Amino acid sequence: MIFVDTSFWIAFRNEKDVNHERACRMMQEFFRLREQLVITDHIFAETHAYFVRSTLKRKQIMTDLLNNPVVRNMAIGPEDRNLALKWLRERDDKVWSYVDALSFAIIERNGIQAAASFDAHFGQPGTFRHLA
Repeated sequence: MIFVDTSFWIAFRNEKDVNHERACRMMQEFFRLREQLVITDHIFAETHAYFVRSTLKRKQIMTDLLNNPVVRNMAIGPEDRNLALKWLRERDDKVWSYVDALSFAIIERNGIQAAASFDAHFGQPGTFRHLA
């Protein structure tokens, strides 16, 4: 399983993004290896919001993240919220968003070994491999 962050989905679907080619190569490798890709509703919401002005991209994102058997949407539970808030309180030297902290909680709770992200924050927890 690989957790896939908003920054990855944006790079994958935005041809003008500096990381677009890298994201496409990584996605090809994920499919070759038959990896299960993991997101949350928060990742979907951020990605959808980014592409909200483009009908075509919005539809692609909905298909990519919601109607794709390779992508698993994991629910956020109370324990994830509590862990995310704990991290935000205890690691106030970091500039993590709430969505970042929730993502880290999901990664930890589910024993996910790697996360695909072009957000440097994903390299900070040190509890999983940051693929970028």
